[in-house]
Amino acid sequence: MENTSIVVENVRLSYVHLLKPYGRDPMAKQKYSVTILLPKSDVEGKQKVDAAIAAATRNGIANKWNGAAPAKVPTPVWDGDGLTQNGNKFGPECAGHWVFAASTPADKPVDVVDGRMNRIIDATQVYSGIYANVCVNFFAYNYQGKKGIGCGLGPVQKVRDGEPLGGSAPTAKSVFHVIQEPAAPSAPAINPLTGQPM
Repeated sequence: MENTSIVVENVRLSYVHLLKPYGRDPMAKQKYSVTILLPKSDVEGKQKVDAAIAAATRNGIANKWNGAAPAKVPTPVWDGDGLTQNGNKFGPECAGHWVFAASTPADKPVDVVDGRMNRIIDATQVYSGIYANVCVNFFAYNYQGKKGIGCGLGPVQKVRDGEPLGGSAPTAKSVFHVIQEPAAPSAPAINPLTGQPM
């Protein structure tokens, strides 16, 4: 088996589910997952991805596909300037990028660290829009008659913050203002001789 693990660097992350497993369909198995946006300007990064997919394809021919690859091997990498698998346009954040999703089962938590190799457990630090280095593993599959290349998710290192993608919840400061408490009524002056208000 050829090695098919690579690290893609300074990629933007979307649809981030790194600290808690997620399943879009309530009946589906939950997974840790992320969508990776690799800039088309990162020629070296794309070459690494292509080489890993080619190695995974050779592994598939040798071990999963009975000695022959499909006529067209489906891969998880899409052109962000083109159309999605469903024929829809990608979001504007995908323009100028190669787009691919990576995941791992819920029983295999993702090791997420910062630039100093400290583990990140604060969910506010890991969101759609951050930039990261990501270890991924391309693999051949043969599932219910479907053959192709999938992408497994390994450790993630946050590189820097980025503009959040998607509908993030508003902050309290963005929707509220400081409440001015009504001034307490001033006490009337008291006549020191009578003890009555003046």
